[in-house]
Amino acid sequence: MNPSRYPVWAELAVLTAAFALSHAFRTVVTLVAMSLRSELALGNETIGLVGAAFHITFGVMQLPMGLALDLYGPRRVVAVVFPVAVGGAILAVLSSDAQSLVAGQLLIGLGCSPVFLAALVIIGRSYPPEQFSRLSGIVLGVGGAGMLITGTPMAWLVDAWSWRAAYLVLALASLVAWALALRLLSSEPFIEDRQGQTFAAALQQTKAILVEPQTMGIIALGAVTYASFISLRGLWLVPLLTDRHGLTLIESGHVALAGSIVVLFGPPLFGRVDPGGRKRRPLIVGCTIVYAGLFALLASGTSATSDVVLTVIVSGLAGYFVLQYADVQSSFAPAVLGRASAIFNTSMFLGVAGMQWISGLAASAASEHGMDPLCAALWIISVLLLIGAGAFVFLPSSKHSPSE
Repeated sequence: MNPSRYPVWAELAVLTAAFALSHAFRTVVTLVAMSLRSELALGNETIGLVGAAFHITFGVMQLPMGLALDLYGPRRVVAVVFPVAVGGAILAVLSSDAQSLVAGQLLIGLGCSPVFLAALVIIGRSYPPEQFSRLSGIVLGVGGAGMLITGTPMAWLVDAWSWRAAYLVLALASLVAWALALRLLSSEPFIEDRQGQTFAAALQQTKAILVEPQTMGIIALGAVTYASFISLRGLWLVPLLTDRHGLTLIESGHVALAGSIVVLFGPPLFGRVDPGGRKRRPLIVGCTIVYAGLFALLASGTSATSDVVLTVIVSGLAGYFVLQYADVQSSFAPAVLGRASAIFNTSMFLGVAGMQWISGLAASAASEHGMDPLCAALWIISVLLLIGAGAFVFLPSSKHSPSE
């Protein structure tokens, strides 16, 4: 990397800010869901598709963005791609129907797709390997604070103005982040004559990873764990609290804010208690079964207090997802770990898209048959978690996993 006029921490700070905005974008739909129903006449199935659209492009683009970062460097990739998120947010502001809103969400997901990977590339190139986990964890934790934006602050904005104001504020903030990235990120030498070879080699390597026996179980579980949390936090939480219990949008925003604060402490806690080796996988399975049980309890819906408490518990337990990253690291040879991580990330974010769409279908079907749509959506999430856990248990594990 060429010497930068600015310290590396400044580069990481601006990418972390962009990553925080990515978290805000992926969780804003739950706050605007009621407004979308009333103003655009969108049903639960369509709202589920709106929430899923961000994650479709975000997930699909993980591997291509990783390759582009290797070839062209963080500055060039972020400079070209991140403005797409600004354009998508503006399209969402101007939307008058579901099609344009979904298109806006697709563009936002595309624009946000390189920022976390860009931060990882800078950490990997600028710091010794023993600092990678600590620094990437900081980026994950601080970036996750973007969900605080879509708690009480954004709820107040939507309640006082409009759902369009939420997208407008995020568009303006993203524009500022992009301008700072252009100023702070250092340029790199252009890498000549490697694009065709790199993409061809990466494609062959990806095929090899996909046919390894442990990959399918890891992907199956990865597709449902993070997806379950984001489907609740980013899509169903506000309808759960407003439609079922009559809370106001501001009160629901307080609950979202509390959950977003709690979720920041989960990854460091589970990272500290990680038993490592072969003991890690039973812990992952056990946490997933408990997680499925929590969603089953939410589906049952006894009282507003219990649903609020369950939401906070779900947010805290979400920290166990960090154990899956450690499992990926121990399940593949070091030579293919980067590509394996990209595949895992892709499964996570496409899993979010699939779960939000499927839960939206379940909610719409329940409504058509006079049943509680929220109950149906949350039960589907619980069942999908159990299916993912079953695949993780019964499909082959890795020969690379260390024993204790």
